Amino acid sequence: MLGHMTPTRLFDITAAPAFDIVVAGAGLAGLTMAKALSVGMPSARIALVMRERIGSPPANLDSRAVALSAASVRMFTGLGIWAVCGHDAQPVVAIDITDSSLRAGIRPILLSYDNALRDVPTVSLNGDPSSTPEAASQIIPNAALERALSAAIVACANVTILDGTTISSFDAGPNAISITLAAAGAATRAITAKLLIAADGRRSPLRAMAGIKTTGWPYNQTGITVTVRHDRPHNGRAVQHFLPGGPFAMLPLPGDRSNITWSEDADEAKRLMALDEAAFLDELERRAGGRLGAITLDGPRQSWPLDMFLARTFIAPRFALIADAAHGVHPIAGQGLNLGLRDVAALAEVLVDAHRCGLDIAHGTTLERYERWRRFDTVASAASFDAINRLFSTEGTLRRAAREVGLGLIDRLPALKSRLVAQAAGTTGDLPRLLRGQPI
Repeated sequence: MLGHMTPTRLFDITAAPAFDIVVAGAGLAGLTMAKALSVGMPSARIALVMRERIGSPPANLDSRAVALSAASVRMFTGLGIWAVCGHDAQPVVAIDITDSSLRAGIRPILLSYDNALRDVPTVSLNGDPSSTPEAASQIIPNAALERALSAAIVACANVTILDGTTISSFDAGPNAISITLAAAGAATRAITAKLLIAADGRRSPLRAMAGIKTTGWPYNQTGITVTVRHDRPHNGRAVQHFLPGGPFAMLPLPGDRSNITWSEDADEAKRLMALDEAAFLDELERRAGGRLGAITLDGPRQSWPLDMFLARTFIAPRFALIADAAHGVHPIAGQGLNLGLRDVAALAEVLVDAHRCGLDIAHGTTLERYERWRRFDTVASAASFDAINRLFSTEGTLRRAAREVGLGLIDRLPALKSRLVAQAAGTTGDLPRLLRGQPI
């Protein structure tokens, strides 16, 4: 996962059995959580538990890319991450939306808007207003962002990396949480911490160990992603085709490349993934509508079943859930990681504030502040994305006509479009300091 990098700290259970915070999971959210805590709490002892071995190559190439909101980019800028990977990102200058059947020979653009935050003041880290319009979103390959975060974690003096390790059990007490670690070919070992943060994904084993239930449902849809090269420039414009099987998004990347993020009926997706490269490209070009010209694959195809779920609580004694361990949403708006990064920013701020006041960082009132801060936004976002997917993934002349009228009305209301852009950029509401571009 970390390529050729060598960790500066090796795990010695006899020398450092106790930590202030243990972060479990080294995905994008877990890495960002560890980095934010390292910056905000430089005297704290932080451990990052990760299943992968440091220095081991990835099992397969990752074709995924993420649409980072402006607020998320501000956070990565403040943490020193964007200076390393920002050149791999493509700002989205505009977004075009269509709604048509797959058989339609012409796909008229029903809604088009400028993706810059011209009406929202941007603030640099030194507090000076910026006059340059800020892109509401930027597209970056997962691998580029992960490399930058991983290198930053290796360089953090107060983060101990426990690689090749999983948590097999834990038990929260009045003053600490006892954690049992397991590693292949080694005896289990115990460490303690004040707080355990679970960032171990949608099927979170730690969430199950904590006895936290989830509510939600599967979609009869599969997500497909692949990066492509094309012979026409995208000019920084993203395209969202609403097709009967689900949304088909073309997200611009640097150069004449785009990341395709595609939701499809589960049975149809199974057929598509089994096609050879030439047949798969034919299906891609049918959905792209010729907009990008000739297309070639620039990486492997990947797919996963789509569902929606919410943890019934985000906290337990000396335990907190973040990101995909706490919630999973439909990828229709590309906001899954941004929601997780909002969790990271809110939890980091709550913990840093408590730490600076000399309080127990895992006290119930501290963790309850985090849950109150994130619960409503998460529920509202999940419900909105679910409703949009259901609205646009249905056929029927009347339904399609109603959608076209609705999108057309939005297209004629500049103030409403600006408001929608600001919301997608994550710049509205009660934002943590990191998402405002301020030091934690």
